[in-house]
Amino acid sequence: MSIRQFVTALAVIALAVTPSAQKKAATPAQEWQTYNHDLAGTRFSPLGEINTTNVAKLAQAWVYRFPPPPGGGRGGGGLGGGSEAVPIVVGGVMYLPVGNSVVALEADTGKLIWQRDVPGGPGGGLSRRGVGYFPGDRNTPERIIVTAGTKLLSFDAATGKPSEGFGTNGEVNMVVGYSGTPTIYKNVIIVGASVLELPQGSPGDTRAFDAVTGKKLWEFHTVPRPGETGHETWLDDGWKERSGTNTWGFSETVDEARGIAYLPIAGPASNYYGGDRPGNNLFGNSVVAVDILTGKYKWHFQTVHHDIWDIDMSAAPGLVDIKQGGRTIPALATVGKGGYMFIVDRTTGKPVFGVEERPVPKGNVPGEWYSPTQPFPLKPPALAKTSFKKDDMVTASDTTAEHVANCQALWDKSGGFINEGPFTPFIYHEDGAPPKSTISFPGGTGGINWGGTATDPRTGYIYVNSHDTSLVGWVEKKKPGVTYSFDTAGSQLPYDRASVDSVGPFHTFSASAGKGPNGRDVILPCQRPPWSRLIAVNANTGEIAWETTLGVNDFLPEGRQNVGGSGSAGPTVTAGGLVFVGATDDRRFRAFDSKTGKELWATRLEQTANANPMTYQAKNGKQYVAIVAGNQVVVFALP
Repeated sequence: MSIRQFVTALAVIALAVTPSAQKKAATPAQEWQTYNHDLAGTRFSPLGEINTTNVAKLAQAWVYRFPPPPGGGRGGGGLGGGSEAVPIVVGGVMYLPVGNSVVALEADTGKLIWQRDVPGGPGGGLSRRGVGYFPGDRNTPERIIVTAGTKLLSFDAATGKPSEGFGTNGEVNMVVGYSGTPTIYKNVIIVGASVLELPQGSPGDTRAFDAVTGKKLWEFHTVPRPGETGHETWLDDGWKERSGTNTWGFSETVDEARGIAYLPIAGPASNYYGGDRPGNNLFGNSVVAVDILTGKYKWHFQTVHHDIWDIDMSAAPGLVDIKQGGRTIPALATVGKGGYMFIVDRTTGKPVFGVEERPVPKGNVPGEWYSPTQPFPLKPPALAKTSFKKDDMVTASDTTAEHVANCQALWDKSGGFINEGPFTPFIYHEDGAPPKSTISFPGGTGGINWGGTATDPRTGYIYVNSHDTSLVGWVEKKKPGVTYSFDTAGSQLPYDRASVDSVGPFHTFSASAGKGPNGRDVILPCQRPPWSRLIAVNANTGEIAWETTLGVNDFLPEGRQNVGGSGSAGPTVTAGGLVFVGATDDRRFRAFDSKTGKELWATRLEQTANANPMTYQAKNGKQYVAIVAGNQVVVFALP
């Protein structure tokens, strides 16, 4: 029996979802078929066996430890260390990338069904974010699709063998690589682009390929060319050979009923200097709606004009139907590293609760182009810290006296920090002048990163993990003979001189709070906690429904540990009334009440879970919750 036949043969189980939600469901309730559960990007599971009344009993069911990569070394490229994969489960089988291999596991036991090794090489390593699933058609069996650098690979879902008829021996050359997960609708595979954030280089265009043959179907120009919508926002030929401006987020979102794909496009390169690309720079920092079959442009919504802060659109938006006064508004919610959530009508791109263009500070970098205004949503309020003043620094009652002293010393050594509110640009520093830096909030990894949103379609609640990070630095003229990091390699660029004797890229406003058990300094942020929060937004009203600190710091004295912990992954919500989330640096995996934000369960993991959780029902009828932590997938169930 094939996987699809098995899924079809499964009995329909009564679940805690509304009739309308059951009717619209394109993903079988017991499965998790995409990175975000479904093409709508909800990361919502209709399963309810594990719920608020029994989640405290959740226990580890099995663990699959990743095998060492063939030939040694480490597989997969991308951000940070460790796997960020979200497994998928189809027909009782779990699929995920592990190091340099794709594996299929029995979802109820973790027993290996097949393993397919993917050698590295010039094209790059296997994506460590996840795989895509193609259900096949009358003439084509089910397939598992994954990227490995510039290669798009297809494997038979039942055997792991390369798919016949797909490219050459199951492989297609994408030319420009992508380290996220393929998004698959009907026979269309959508992939973004992973390009280094250099001013000139490979284009960050979004592409589509045929899931049966591997043939390229369309390409959307994320930097509009002459005659295309948005080209006029690139002045002085700044569009030519422009890199960055790509979908590096780990997936796309699709409105299946309307045949629309929503592309979360990041900011242009270089990240912190844009004098060579004057203008608002579409489609940078935008959600762009395109016809999924043709790639034809429909509408866009830009969240940042002329980005010089690296405020990327870091995650696919989540679709949500908003209920207001007896009418339903088809909407989507998009968040990014800027810490703002924009809720727009997904058919038009028009804001549901209004957006206001407000004046923002202007910088003094010679040759830079500054947008006089930036868009601010009227609802909800900012979900991350967006400004800083000296009174925001930690006190001894927040952390430790040693931490406070070290933060003050860094402030003094740096000549103090400048911040004039949201979108404060980095100041210009003359060579030889005394230190003086801009401090920007959120920083390079906050406020809501690639973890994105989880949405409960029954209540309209949208959940995010928001963490407050800073970025300190300035812009100076590039110096010959100095090596700069790839994301600051502009003609003029920010460069860390804040601590006078340091050499390197930007840094955060963080300092030692003392020595940990391993003898190393425990580095903590210098702004007052909490540093990370789990937040629920009611999409029907635009208001924050609740928020709670996410993560503890075991090093701090008792009574001061509930400060939050950094992480870029996001939450998952279920019909059992639960929000599951890892994403913190305290090695915990937690469950919260989705209505109130009350923590109901937590467990310690061997390694940090820097990945989104998922849940499914196995062949034995039990519900499981899984999360990838470091180099293993850890799975939980009720006894």
